[in-house]
Formats: sequence, structure tokens, C-alpha cells
Amino acid sequence: MFDASAEYYDLIYGSFKDYPREAAQIASLLRQNRPDCRTVLDVACGSGEHARLLTEAGFAVDGVDLSAEFVEIARRKNPAGRFAAGDMSDFHLGRRYDAVLCLFSSIGYLRTLDRVGAAFDCFREHLAPGGVLLVEPWMPPGVLDTARVASHIGEANGITVSRITRVEVDGRDSRLLFDYEITDATGTRHESEVHHLGLFTNDEMVEAFRSAGFSVEHDPVGLCDRGLYIAHLDRSRSG
Repeated sequence: MFDASAEYYDLIYGSFKDYPREAAQIASLLRQNRPDCRTVLDVACGSGEHARLLTEAGFAVDGVDLSAEFVEIARRKNPAGRFAAGDMSDFHLGRRYDAVLCLFSSIGYLRTLDRVGAAFDCFREHLAPGGVLLVEPWMPPGVLDTARVASHIGEANGITVSRITRVEVDGRDSRLLFDYEITDATGTRHESEVHHLGLFTNDEMVEAFRSAGFSVEHDPVGLCDRGLYIAHLDRSRSG
């Protein structure tokens, strides 16, 4: 998905996303929901920025991401963690964690409820009994403004990246159209990406959690006004 922009991800998102505040909120939620929480698996970990901050907060954090480039970036940031390339709907690490995270609407990239259910099964496989799962959803149907155009600019170390974002919606499929202008010592170039994310209702997400063996609560605000699901293993279905 981020084939054209992985190396610039932190530059772009660091310009507007408050990772320290989010990581502090996540740490608080983990400790509230599992006071002895120590081990964390960050699924769709991206560049590993949440993992880095949670490690600084005292957690032992591993990660999984579909992008091999993101995995390498996350490894460099988090040398104590174990980071692997994998599909969030079909990965098997052979380890269990006190908590599993799937943040920043990454779950939307699965696009269908069948794949969401498969991902929740994988998450359950990697949770210790009594474990907690935090999932930050993408937007539900009928919310996205297809007339809106967003612009973000990041600058550091002689590199400037500007990104224009537009949105298209076709039924239950949303398309994020990213257009980049990248300027560095070699000059200026342009890149484009199209990201597809599925649109799921709250009822559909809650049912997917329950079908996978979780009890779940929904915080409609969450980390950045996209909501947050806080789920616990049904002990009778752990494993």
C-alpha cells in the first residue's frame, strides 16, 4: 500500500499525528484493562512509532506488518523487539501476548468482513488468557466527505514531502488517493498511491468480535476521533 512512500511515512505523519499522546493513552488503557500487561504485539505496526514509544513506557513490543520496508524501519527503531512481515489475517508467530494492538484504521485494509473475522481469529491465537485487544477502526459507511481535499507537508534533513489526499467511495469500498511531491538533493519527483479500505458499521464490527470469541466495548472517540474497540478474550474460547 505504501510502496511509494514508506520511507517518508514518519515525515508526513509526524507533521500532524500526535504519537506521544496516543501512546500514553494506549499505555493507560492497557494497564487499566490488564494491570500486569507487559508483552504487546502491534499488528500492522507500520514504521514502529507506537511500538517505540510503548517500549519507552516499559512494555516489550513486537510487531507484524505486510510491508517488508516498514518492518525494516520498525526494526531499526526497536532493536529489542521482534518484527516480522505478515498478513494481519493470516500470520502465526507461535507466541502469545498480554495485549494485541491494531491501530490507525489498519483493519480497514482487509476490505471484507470475512477477512476481518480471519484477522480476529489470528489476534485471538496470539493473546494470552485474559488478554486485551485494541482495534482502531476506519470510518463507517456514510461518513466520508468525498468533496474534501487534505494537504500535509513534512520537512526534515533537506527533504520536503507534500501529500494531497482525496477520497472516493464506491459502495462499501473507500479509496484514498494520495499524490506526493518529493523534493530532495536529487530534485523533485511525483508519486501516487491508491489505498482501498472497507467501510463497516459498528454493529458489523461488534458481531465480528463476538463471533471470534471476544467481549467488546466501543469508545466512539478513541485515539483520534475514529473510535476504538476494547476487546477481551472469552476465557471459554481462548486458544
